[in-house]
Amino acid sequence: MQDNFDSIISRNTLLWLLLTNVAVLSPQFEHATPWTTAICAICFVWRMGIYYGKVAAPPKWLVTSLAIGAATTLALVSSQIGLLNALINLLLLGYALKYIEMRELRDVKTVVLVGYFIIGFTLLNQQAIINTVHLALVAIINTSVLISVYQDNHKPSANLRFSFKIMLHSLPLAIVLFVVFPRLGPLWLVPSMKSAKTGLSDEMSFGDISKLTRSDALAFRVGFENSDGSTLGPANADLYWRTLVMENYDGKTWRQDPSIKEMQRQSFYQPSKRPLPKTEQLNSQQDTKQSAVQQKTLNYVVISEPSHQRWLYGLDQAFSQDNSIVELPDYTLYAMRPLDQRQSYRVVSYPNSQMDTKLTPKIRDINLTLPPNANPQTWRLAQKFSQQYPQPKARINAMMNYFAEQAYYYTLSPPAIGNEQIDDFLFENRAGFCAHYASALVYLARASGIPARMVTGYQGGEYNPKAGYYSVYQYMAHAWTEVWFEGEGWRPFDPTAMIAPQRILDGFDATFDSQNSYLLDSPFSTLRLKQYPWLNNIRNQIASMDYYWSVWVLGFDEQRKQAVLKKLLGDVSTSKMAIAMLVCITIILLFIAYFAGLFERKPKPDRLSRRYQAIVQKIMLKGAPEQAQLPPLAYAQALSTKWAISTPKWLPRFNQFSAEFVALKYQQLTTEQRAVHLRQFNRLYWALRLALFVSKPK
Repeated sequence: MQDNFDSIISRNTLLWLLLTNVAVLSPQFEHATPWTTAICAICFVWRMGIYYGKVAAPPKWLVTSLAIGAATTLALVSSQIGLLNALINLLLLGYALKYIEMRELRDVKTVVLVGYFIIGFTLLNQQAIINTVHLALVAIINTSVLISVYQDNHKPSANLRFSFKIMLHSLPLAIVLFVVFPRLGPLWLVPSMKSAKTGLSDEMSFGDISKLTRSDALAFRVGFENSDGSTLGPANADLYWRTLVMENYDGKTWRQDPSIKEMQRQSFYQPSKRPLPKTEQLNSQQDTKQSAVQQKTLNYVVISEPSHQRWLYGLDQAFSQDNSIVELPDYTLYAMRPLDQRQSYRVVSYPNSQMDTKLTPKIRDINLTLPPNANPQTWRLAQKFSQQYPQPKARINAMMNYFAEQAYYYTLSPPAIGNEQIDDFLFENRAGFCAHYASALVYLARASGIPARMVTGYQGGEYNPKAGYYSVYQYMAHAWTEVWFEGEGWRPFDPTAMIAPQRILDGFDATFDSQNSYLLDSPFSTLRLKQYPWLNNIRNQIASMDYYWSVWVLGFDEQRKQAVLKKLLGDVSTSKMAIAMLVCITIILLFIAYFAGLFERKPKPDRLSRRYQAIVQKIMLKGAPEQAQLPPLAYAQALSTKWAISTPKWLPRFNQFSAEFVALKYQQLTTEQRAVHLRQFNRLYWALRLALFVSKPK
């Protein structure tokens, strides 16, 4: 069909435009300002009025005024909502305003193209499997608009089926390109989304982590890749997911050291990587057999959920070959860009390696510093431990035992504390959460002359046996202590294990009631299904699908690509890749061409039709006009009219020949009747051929 850009938009296309407008804009409404939402709603209602013939299209001056006013408003609030949010709102407004002022088919095509752009942009930020399926349906609806432009006489259901067929035909090519096409880095940087940050913060007060226990949100998932093919990770008691290290304490709040924060700021320009642990640095001082065990590594893939922060998660010591990840000196992992979408990265951990066997004077001073004239009772208790236990390791063990021997309680709702936080906790309230106990141990260690620091992260994980991965939720947030020993480096100590050992050994649910913690504010959480085995099985199945999507689609990195190609092609080489890609694309193009009807052969005419057309061609050589679309009897009548004055001798036979042809082709005849007509048809055919051969052209 030839483009007619000045054609009036059909009602079929208008109907599809109404559906497409809602479908395209709905995924982005969470980023829309109230003004943007209101203008989009007005445009939709106005367009419905146009569809039902109640109102006319708005004048251009009104559309222009709305556009200028909306753009001005966005410019004024862009500093509050963020640059990227402002650009998204501008795009939505442009789409809505163009949608309302459409008058011709050229406008429809513009709206469809902008719709594809919005769909692609949404896919960059919403990549979960459910979002991808949703956006695929939106793309099908958007394509239906384009189809209705060219096939406006079809029913809407026919347009939808054809759109689905087109998308289905493009899927094999998309899969081939996804598998074999090289993974390229971004060609430009997109401004970060200004969104609410979730999860752990780089500052921690006593009540911060206990607040996270009210959240059932997923923090990240981990899939272990063991050499024996199994997917089980370490025991729950060993799953300490290191995230942040806090070294500065002012008596109320723990913070990262400014030197680390400066390295984080410079990470994009000066990315750092820590050296891998040396064999002699491993804690294997007993015998050769133990050395072989302790030199093991843990290989796993982490899929972090959007937190809009930059810190990542890993078991000690964590290393990553991902170029977008920085390995900081405090043994944490840090992303160069905020986690505005799911991010998959590979980690190798050396769980028994030593960390900083030697400390610089500056680092030592940082991890011995305490606020002056604060917590005097805790200070005296630390001096008492120093006198009774001169050896640092024995002193720390005595402090750990102190929590178990005294009447301390582990609770998510500890009593309020005063200005002397550690004193109030240790000697008055005697009840607290992990941050309370970890802070107290760090304070005692520093006050007794042992460098110590706070580590925050997550502890434990829920294993999904269906897909073989661990889910770590926000309510699993945890804080523990690291103490430095001469010749051994930083060693982890968790006083929570002395107060509530089941919390560490068996997880959060073994200690606390989920109904009063992470399910309290989440009445529709899927985690409520854990108490029903068959429903929990369904939950795991659905979660497994999302996990596989994250691993094999979102996390399909170069390593996985090479593994797949090696399985398909054997030794991967450039020539094999080129040939395989050429073959696949050729097969796909042939497949599409077949369904497009390019290989359909025109059916050969039957013997009767061939003989009739042969006679017609010979008659045309004698000066007769073309048959064009005339039926046989009408064509015979036209020839009789043309040669009414001087009738050729063969013309009466052609009239009879045409009548016999029509009878044989279109009349219901018995076997005997058909045989009679066929003999007459063949006799006339040969007679006409002879007559036309000897006759002269008119």
